[in-house]
Amino acid sequence: MSKLVECVPNFSEGNNKKVIDEIGKAISQTKGCLLLDVDAGPSTNRTVYTFVGSPEDVVVGALNAAKIAFQLIDMAKHKGEHPRMGVLDVCPFIPVRNVTMEECICSANLFGKCLADELHVPGLLYLLNYDMGLWIEAQGKQMAVYLYGEAALNESRRSLPAIRAGEYETLPEKLKKAEWTPDFGPATFVPRWGATVTGARKFLIAYNINLLCTKELAHRIALNIREQGRSKNQPGRLKQVQGMGWYLDEENIAQVSTNLLDFETTPLHVVYEEVCKDAKDLNLPVVGSQLVGLIPKKAMLDAAEFYIKKENIFILEEEHKIRLVINRLGLDSLSPFSPKERIIERDMVEDDREKGCLVSLSLHTFVQKVGARSAAPGGGSVSAAISSLGAALGCMVGLMTYGKRQFEDLDPVMRQLIPPFHQAMNQLIAIVDRDSLAFSSYMDAMKLPKQTPEEKERRTAAMQLGLKNAVDVPFSLAEKINSLWPFLKEIAQHGNIACRSDIQVAAKALEAGVFGAYFNVITNLKDITDEDFTQKMHRNISYFLEEAQKNTTVILDHLDKRAT
Repeated sequence: MSKLVECVPNFSEGNNKKVIDEIGKAISQTKGCLLLDVDAGPSTNRTVYTFVGSPEDVVVGALNAAKIAFQLIDMAKHKGEHPRMGVLDVCPFIPVRNVTMEECICSANLFGKCLADELHVPGLLYLLNYDMGLWIEAQGKQMAVYLYGEAALNESRRSLPAIRAGEYETLPEKLKKAEWTPDFGPATFVPRWGATVTGARKFLIAYNINLLCTKELAHRIALNIREQGRSKNQPGRLKQVQGMGWYLDEENIAQVSTNLLDFETTPLHVVYEEVCKDAKDLNLPVVGSQLVGLIPKKAMLDAAEFYIKKENIFILEEEHKIRLVINRLGLDSLSPFSPKERIIERDMVEDDREKGCLVSLSLHTFVQKVGARSAAPGGGSVSAAISSLGAALGCMVGLMTYGKRQFEDLDPVMRQLIPPFHQAMNQLIAIVDRDSLAFSSYMDAMKLPKQTPEEKERRTAAMQLGLKNAVDVPFSLAEKINSLWPFLKEIAQHGNIACRSDIQVAAKALEAGVFGAYFNVITNLKDITDEDFTQKMHRNISYFLEEAQKNTTVILDHLDKRAT
């Protein structure tokens, strides 16, 4: 899959629709850039744009947007609730897919250098044709640009609030101080522009909780929860969280406005619950919350699992889990919340049919492809398809038992047994394509040139890597199936006996999946030269096959006994 970087430039204009649209147009018309979201805030007088592209294309998109903004926004006239120091206040680059943080740091540096040199950037395409490290060769001429986050050149500039302290109004004096010499560009105040901060970071979630109170009370709660707290001696409760209180005039409410710098350290629902806790202590009503920009699906699903456990409810479908979170957090309290538009993975979904994914084909077409004169899809993809159907049958039997009056004493048991099968059927079906792609990568390696010793060495290394990948995929299939046997034995013991044949088919389908995975692994192991790898894989895959055969026999025997 192609490399994908997210860029989230924040421009200091949230009211003038013409300006907002023109900046968005500059991004969307940049080749290779996909504009995902435009979030304008009238009170903050700020618009957050979210777009994705390759590490090179997003730099061009951000620069094109900056060029338009320079023509249309005068920072000297700007007023707004949100802290800011420039027309393009901050422009982070975030790794999304097949991209390292180091590559995003390179993108930030290239962007900073080009922006500082001149907004017209006549040499941009020339620069992009060379190593991204070229940014270090020239000192900028015009705009003051600072690096923050993972791209910061010194520790004191890692934090965006630290760089932005004093905001635009203090820049003329701030730029005179040696410790605030820009990373790119001269220490010269440009009234129309101000200064820009760029860098690389993990995915940031901009999240606001709505309160019916004053700005001051909202800020009081923000001071309690944000990591910075009130001072060094009075830190807040939540790690990797920035926060402040403000008033949203257009909605006539106050907000605790937060940035979640690492949602896996402090999840979305934790921020909401902590604000609710403090609001309750102050007798303040919480009336929903608001996401600014996009959010990773994992953050939503983590919140769903929290409320599922807290309320002891039973939800399987991903769509239903997301609906639960929208409801519990009140994410639609200020405007409609469309998961397709706000969850980044859903916004970036490509048409699987156009991409040729096997799992998007009709069953008839898939069978025809398997039967064609081609090495892929082959036994590995078929094993994955059979296995996913086996897991689906396990899920079906659980659901055919759950929620029925005659089996209601088994509801707690089924709540535990159904989710593993539901999760597995989705994971196993994804292996249908992964297996085919893994084999293709090995075939591509075989086609590499082999004229010189260096070419032969590269080809051999690529082939070995391809073979290991071709082994890893079916091995992961067998490993996943192996985790299901305890649950399938429970289903066989407690499940609706009217579904006996379905459980029998499920057991044999899963066994067949392991059988296919075993022979795919063994076939490819013989050509791998890494003996430690081959011995470990051979030992483990043999164990999985033995377990599959043993557990299938146990399950079938138990079902026969239940039927008599």
